[in-house]
Amino acid sequence: MNIQVIRATETWQQAGAYFVRIQGMAKQHGITLRREFDEHDTPETKYIVLTDDGFPVATCRLYRIDSDSAMIGRVVVLPEYRGKGLGKRVMSEAEAWLTELGFSSAIVESRVVATDFYSHLGYTVTDQEIVHGNTFDCIRMEKKLL
Repeated sequence: MNIQVIRATETWQQAGAYFVRIQGMAKQHGITLRREFDEHDTPETKYIVLTDDGFPVATCRLYRIDSDSAMIGRVVVLPEYRGKGLGKRVMSEAEAWLTELGFSSAIVESRVVATDFYSHLGYTVTDQEIVHGNTFDCIRMEKKLL
């Protein structure tokens, strides 16, 4: 693999994030475009895209919650690239960018089935209440950034 990291600030780069989300999550789970792309996909939203030889294979989005914390969401790795550490890589890149931007806390709303993944990355459950979304049951987790 020839993995490159893009902090997607241009439209063509963001298109890579959207491609991964459509192919790696929306299509797989029957999520409509209207549900996948919500009020948090705005011009201010930031995206990390990992590419393999220029082809987008993993992504996540970041957006501000308040002056101290930001949400990392829509963490997706294409199915054929899963199990290769790219989820961990996209998260570490997102956390580094958030730290540079001055945030002290990263929050995820993890699918219940993925909480172990985030726990291994240092996230802890902050609210035991399960949020029943349109597609997945999620739980809120947080990590203090250095």
